[in-house]
Amino acid sequence: MMQYREISADEMNRELFQNFIRRQVVTKCWRKEDGEWKIKDVPFIDDWTEEDYATLVSCLKNTILTGGFVYGAFSEEKLKGFVSVESTLFGGEQRYLDLSSIHVSEDMRGCGIGKVLFLSAKDWAKEKGAKKMYISSHSSIESQAFYKAMGCVEAEVYCQKHVEEEPCDCQLECRL
Repeated sequence: MMQYREISADEMNRELFQNFIRRQVVTKCWRKEDGEWKIKDVPFIDDWTEEDYATLVSCLKNTILTGGFVYGAFSEEKLKGFVSVESTLFGGEQRYLDLSSIHVSEDMRGCGIGKVLFLSAKDWAKEKGAKKMYISSHSSIESQAFYKAMGCVEAEVYCQKHVEEEPCDCQLECRL
């Protein structure tokens, strides 16, 4: 049985992720060319290195310590999914809060965990006064299908910082 709860700064460390499998085999991605979205063959395997995990742990701990939201899905007390939302509103009238990460362990994908995490993030963001969540999302067709199912659309206003950091990401928003 899956259990969902907020993750504290004290428990945010590399060991928390020891049973988490980031691996994602990607074959096709969405790319914007000449103002149009097209599916392109872009085969690669997305996985995290130890350096990536160190960065992730640092970022998620910072999210918690600055008043953001980090929420996890646990199976037998092992982390199998997580979502994070930053605490600072941006985008003027858009009143965005940044959904900075959402991941489900490879061995648990397709079980509805992502949906529960996403809806929890939406509830939290709405309680904090946001009108929309902003998502700089992986462009794989699987990731984009998930976000579309969650009601996300292309962002009205792009966050330049996200575009510069991940130029192949799809910039999305979700009304709350």
